[in-house]
Amino acid sequence: MVGPGTKIWHVAHVRSTARIGAGCTVGRNVYVDADVTIGDHVKVQNNVSVYVGVTIEDDVFVGPSAVFTNDHNPRATNTDWKITPTRVRRGASIGANATIVCGVEIGEYALVAAGAVVTRDVLPNQLVAGNPARPRGWVDERGEVVSRDPQRPAGL
Repeated sequence: MVGPGTKIWHVAHVRSTARIGAGCTVGRNVYVDADVTIGDHVKVQNNVSVYVGVTIEDDVFVGPSAVFTNDHNPRATNTDWKITPTRVRRGASIGANATIVCGVEIGEYALVAAGAVVTRDVLPNQLVAGNPARPRGWVDERGEVVSRDPQRPAGL
């Protein structure tokens, strides 16, 4: 199901049981797997792969060539593999070429830097960067850095 006002660009592949909300943009060469849920007003840039087990809430930005995984122990011949769910909360942003390892939650309005490899949960409004991704500060709802202190500032 694709919501009203959603735009899907060339060479994108959206599986029939995926759900994409209203007012979204799905870029060129994006893959949205079966049973994926993408909320309203989400922007998925070119070359992103969103595999089964991923839920993306409203107002999320996913940068170009970001990828989500869904299996902690991938093997080409394993027929008994288990999907490990991943959730991206409302308003979060994921930078270009970031890798989101399955089983994590990215909190509301969190910011994942370009190229980061996220292996554990990201708190709401937290900025993470690197490989593996580590806390680098805090951002407001607009994505502006409000603190580089490891402690969460009051009001966020």
